[in-house]
Amino acid sequence: MKLALAQIAPVWLDKQKTLEKVVTYIQKAGTEKADLVVFGEALLPGYPFWLAHFKGAEFEAEHNKKLHAHYLKNSVCIENGDLQPICDAAKTSGTAVYLGIMEKPQDRGGHSLYCSLVYVDKSGTIRSVHRKLQPTYEERLCWSPGDGNGLKTHALEEFTVGGLNCWENWMPMPRAALYAQGENLHIAVWPGNLSNTKNITRFIAKESRSYVVSVSGLHTKNDIPENTPYYEELIKVMPEVSANGGSCIAGPDGEWVLEPVVEREGLFTADISIDKVLEERQNFDPSGHYSRPDVLKLQLNNERQGVLNQD
Repeated sequence: MKLALAQIAPVWLDKQKTLEKVVTYIQKAGTEKADLVVFGEALLPGYPFWLAHFKGAEFEAEHNKKLHAHYLKNSVCIENGDLQPICDAAKTSGTAVYLGIMEKPQDRGGHSLYCSLVYVDKSGTIRSVHRKLQPTYEERLCWSPGDGNGLKTHALEEFTVGGLNCWENWMPMPRAALYAQGENLHIAVWPGNLSNTKNITRFIAKESRSYVVSVSGLHTKNDIPENTPYYEELIKVMPEVSANGGSCIAGPDGEWVLEPVVEREGLFTADISIDKVLEERQNFDPSGHYSRPDVLKLQLNNERQGVLNQD
C-alpha cells in the first residue's frame, strides 16, 4: 500500500483557502497513486498558536474573545457540508484521507470547538469523526473534551487503520482500544514539531508491531494572514517558528521507513507491506497471544455525547 504524508502550513485561520489547499494535496496524492493521504492536527483551519504567547488565559480580555470568534467562524461544521470538497476530492482521486479539523458540531449546539480527526474513505464517505478526548494544557482555553465515538478502525486495502490526535497518542488506553479492533496501521496527527514525533512514533510502532504514521503541520510568522484580528500584536509576540514539521513513518519493527522531515512543505510518500506486520506479530501481539483478558480488560464507551435526547 502507498502512503502519502501532506506536511503543509494551512492558510492560517482561513477555512476556505485552507480547504482549497488541502484539496490540491489530495489531488497530488491521487496523482501519486497513494491509497491514503494524511494531514496534521487541527490543520483546517489551523492550530491556536496564539494561546501560548498572547495572554491566552486572560479572562474576559477583548483580544481573546475576538480571536476566538474569528477561529469559530472559520471552523468546520460537517453537518452543513463544509467537508464536501474533501469528500469529492477523495472520491475523484481514489485516495482515502485522514484530516485534522476544528469542528463546531451541531449536536453540541454549534458554538464550541472540538479538535477532530476525520477519516474519509476512497468512495468519499466520512466513516469516522474522532473528537480529541482531552485537550492539552492551553488548548483547554478554546477546545472542548471529546468522546469515544470516533475510536474506530477501518479496513483499507490489506490494512486496518485507526488514528489519534497529538498527545492522545501518549494515552495507553485509547491506543489499546484501537489495537483491540485489529489496528495495524496507526495514524498520529500533530500540530507540528520534531520534538513530538521523533521518539513516540517508533515507540508506538514497537509496542503495537504496526506501522505508525506521524504527520505534522508547519507554522511560521509569515503564515499569519494580515486580516487576522490583532495581527500587529501577534507578529510582535509570536516566535519565528511555531511548528517545524517532523512527519515520519516507523515500521512494525520500530525502525524508520521515512525519517522525520523538518522545515519542508510537501507531499512525502512511502510503500508499506502487510507482510512486515505479520512477521513482527510472530513474537508479540498486544491484543492477541500476548494479552491476558482474564486478568486485564478495557471497556470502551463509543456513544456520541450530547445534552439532548430526542425521540
